[in-house]
Amino acid sequence: MNDTVVLYADATPSAPALLLRPWRSEDAPALVEVYRDPVLRRWTTSVLDDEADALRWVGTQQEAWAAGHRFAFAVLEERPDAEPGPALGNLVLKRVSPGGSTAEVGYWTAASARGRGVAPRALEALTDWAFDTLGPGGLQRLELLHQVDNTASCRVAEKCGYAFERVLTATPPAFPLDGHLHTRLRTAPQQLR
Repeated sequence: MNDTVVLYADATPSAPALLLRPWRSEDAPALVEVYRDPVLRRWTTSVLDDEADALRWVGTQQEAWAAGHRFAFAVLEERPDAEPGPALGNLVLKRVSPGGSTAEVGYWTAASARGRGVAPRALEALTDWAFDTLGPGGLQRLELLHQVDNTASCRVAEKCGYAFERVLTATPPAFPLDGHLHTRLRTAPQQLR
């Protein structure tokens, strides 16, 4: 797997096209700004208080890409004939193993992107890529976990065809509250098209 993968989500009548690409060191200042949002901090375990924290986080994402077990994408607004816009979110395919049949997806959106359809469109692009790239002879199931009180994530999962499977018992500190497990199979129909 190489870290030059770029994914796209088409524009809609009310939202611009999205570009998903691996995180870069030059994204560090934008990450610090995004992580100032208390709502985002509630749902994530990473703490990015300054540029050094953000650079370490980006470095960890790049190392995981190189190792082939975690693929994190910056979600950006695609702008015709210009540099992409600011970071709108993060999408990640994790717990990937060579030939493995199951992996996990995760995401967050910046405060400025919430309610604009960014998460579902970006998740659909990542889901398609994961199954297309890792599915033949391997990946058959994607899992999406969120805390039970994260209703926005539940709506995104359902919108993208990730069926609710069961309630998960809390496992503090990483998962402090009960959660939902949603799954999507490689053969599942696509919801957003």
